Amino acid sequence: MKQRTLAIIKPDAVKKNVVGEIIAAITQAGFTVLNVKMTRLSPAQAGNFYEVHKERGFYGELCEFMASGAIVPIALEKENAIVDFRALIGSTDPAEAAEGTIRRSFASSKGENAIHGSDSAENAANEIAFFFAESEIVANRS
Repeated sequence: MKQRTLAIIKPDAVKKNVVGEIIAAITQAGFTVLNVKMTRLSPAQAGNFYEVHKERGFYGELCEFMASGAIVPIALEKENAIVDFRALIGSTDPAEAAEGTIRRSFASSKGENAIHGSDSAENAANEIAFFFAESEIVANRS
């Protein structure tokens, strides 16, 4: 059964102008893009999105970073999407990420790590709904 996940190309990768390369890597890995847009989060929106991390020490810095520039949220679909996408993006710390992963290729640090990926099916559903109305999800059903 196909599963959905959310990717967010973060401000550091947008500033580096590697959005196209990242989307190409995602589609080459077999993911179907259901919707994509460029937007910018306010600090309050970033705080709402990352509320699950509110008690963690990096929360404020993460919210500030995510509101610092344009981002590109992407709703994706694929068999085993959550696990496969997490493998594709690699470890949070690009120095520890496997060769060929998105973070190894495009991230500069653990804090500015180029891309977000949902960590569970439940979070994926909530995260996709944060950026896209259900009517905006365009599945290619043949």
